[in-house]
Amino acid sequence: MAGQQTMEAVSVEYSGPVATITVGTGQRFNAMGAAEWRSLGEAARSLAAQEVRAVVIRGRGGTFCSGSDLREWEHSAAEDVQEIFATIEWALQAVEALPMPTVALVEGAATGAGCQLALACDLQLMAESARIGMPIARLGILVPPSFANRISLRIGPSRTKDLFYRGTLLRAPEAHAMGLVSSCVADHKAEPELAGLLALWEGLSAASLRAAKAAVDTGLGPLSQPARDLPVGPATDPAEFGWRVGAFLHRKSHPAQPL
Repeated sequence: MAGQQTMEAVSVEYSGPVATITVGTGQRFNAMGAAEWRSLGEAARSLAAQEVRAVVIRGRGGTFCSGSDLREWEHSAAEDVQEIFATIEWALQAVEALPMPTVALVEGAATGAGCQLALACDLQLMAESARIGMPIARLGILVPPSFANRISLRIGPSRTKDLFYRGTLLRAPEAHAMGLVSSCVADHKAEPELAGLLALWEGLSAASLRAAKAAVDTGLGPLSQPARDLPVGPATDPAEFGWRVGAFLHRKSHPAQPL
């Protein structure tokens, strides 16, 4: 199987039995709008029915994903932002539903919904200099239970609350030490480590790998599924969201920093 399928800022490329989803345009730390998140979900749903051994998710241009493109939110009504959150959650669950092993190659930054995308994958191969986190309180975003659940199942409730309360971004070694991500490697070894992991999987039974994934996910289902089944509630603080997003987008100091 070879070739490439492009859906706006989301591309799917095949290399033998491996499919790679690349997100973003390489601009604005690969923040994605609603259309891009929808394309990501559609790409995942398409891959679910294909005979590929593994799926890699990565960002374009050396950065994973800084979440949502806040330019869509600046003048949006609360219900429109809520609908965007529903689209993001649908895309994340489409990634989680992939029956084959998935790995996120995390470089640069994985913040907000980008952090959620990394955690929606089975494994996270994180470059040492990369950062990950959910600094959303500064924007007046209300955390959905499904977002919190993806983190708390890995690092526990207290650390999850601390991560949200502080809004800080974790360096890869710290994220790995607490169990938020599965691997931390030197920047220059990220690509070789990914190649080695995929080569290892190629020598194993694809059926066994899928069965292992299904077994783990089935065991976690009673903990993860209730939060996923909840309807998306209010996504923003009506008193502060507007001015906080505006201030973030139009800040004059360090305007190129990821969320």
